[in-house]
Amino acid sequence: MTVVARPGKIVAVHVSYRSRAAERGTLPPWPSYFLKPSSSLADSGDPVVRPPGCELLAFEGEVALVIGRRATRVNRAAAWEHVRWITAANDFGVYDLRYADRGSNLRSKGIDGFTPLGPRLLDPRTADMAELRLRTWVNGNLVQDAWPARDMLFGFSDIVADLSRLVTLEPGDIILTGTPTGSTVVKPGDTVEVEVSAGDQSTGRLTSPITEADYTLEPPGAMPKADEEQRAAAYGTQTPASDGVLDQFTRVATATLASQLRKRGLNGCTLDGLRTTHPATRMAGYARTVRYLPLREDLFATHGGAMNAQKRAIEEIRPREVLVIDARGDTTAGTIGDILALRAQQRGAHGIVTDGAIRDSAALAALDIPTYHAAVHPAVLGRRHVPWETNVAIACAGVTVRPGDIVVGDADGVVVIPPGIAAEVLADATEQERQEAFIATRVAAGEAIAGLYPLSDKWRPAYEKWRDEQ
Repeated sequence: MTVVARPGKIVAVHVSYRSRAAERGTLPPWPSYFLKPSSSLADSGDPVVRPPGCELLAFEGEVALVIGRRATRVNRAAAWEHVRWITAANDFGVYDLRYADRGSNLRSKGIDGFTPLGPRLLDPRTADMAELRLRTWVNGNLVQDAWPARDMLFGFSDIVADLSRLVTLEPGDIILTGTPTGSTVVKPGDTVEVEVSAGDQSTGRLTSPITEADYTLEPPGAMPKADEEQRAAAYGTQTPASDGVLDQFTRVATATLASQLRKRGLNGCTLDGLRTTHPATRMAGYARTVRYLPLREDLFATHGGAMNAQKRAIEEIRPREVLVIDARGDTTAGTIGDILALRAQQRGAHGIVTDGAIRDSAALAALDIPTYHAAVHPAVLGRRHVPWETNVAIACAGVTVRPGDIVVGDADGVVVIPPGIAAEVLADATEQERQEAFIATRVAAGEAIAGLYPLSDKWRPAYEKWRDEQ
């Protein structure tokens, strides 16, 4: 018997954590879902059996919500009242069978025992949800560590309200709210543990030993198969930046970052020809993109009004994001003005970047967040642009920008950093600036730059002594 009696339905969210979105190279504007059968439920300690012929069994530590009151078309403010319990969950799946039910995940994630829950329930009314923490261990090693209130693209209430618009949630229904980065492949003999905690309250560790199947899987029917694309997805292809890394980017100059990117063969990550409304303010955030097309009046009539792509991008912005606008470098009309920029700031944006013009420049300069732009122009965007789509790869000021990229700006300009190398770029850039600070002290003391800049072996002992004294 699982900690939750067999529910009418188990709804799972595809991508809800920023770190997972960066890992996948996408930034969804709203949640998307799939269903898991109730026969996939398991208890703590139950083995998770890898099917015959499969090599890509992956875990996904998650927070599970248990519905306590019937929910039909509830708004976000009232949604949390319909959640009775939260607990730990593990959304197992085999990538070898994803192809068989593309989109539904039925055979890849719906296998018996592939949804362990528990071992204890937490009452969300007594738990400090701001301190809710999700952790996963494999063989005792911590592999996932996330704080949902800070890391999720969509809050729990957002998910409940969104689902209830069209799907009635009944008491006992379970919502698996998505996994952060760190999910990877496990094999028979491994043990996976998941814990959800809030201060001194905890679900305890949900334990899942991995075993090999003792049955055979015969045709007819889809058989397991794996290719390099599925292996890369299952193992995880990059390590996204944490918010701690993001904060540290505001302490490093874009000139230094550009130098480090160039050393890695990345010369196309510095945006050209932009200036900022706040030269003294540094900016670092995750890219949320919007693309404008050249004006065509019939398309503007269908795409330019109401909640067009520009306004949707503003309303979808999450804290710590930077709105990046692809205006094709056309500076003959404004691409954003004071009201929408203020709304972006109110929603937690860290900045705005456009390779077009801005309107209401004085008002934008009075905001707390910087806006990087190519020009100033009084005309509205409808003079030259059609706001077309959001959350796609775009070109801005000569640089390809993908949703979830790290965008850093200062008085010199803006650079884009692939999230998978953000931590190493930051570490090397910090060391470079430390060395250059030492070099500057020696130049100020009258030393010649030969052998000093860049730092040579001759000067390294003196540098290390100086560094250790700081």
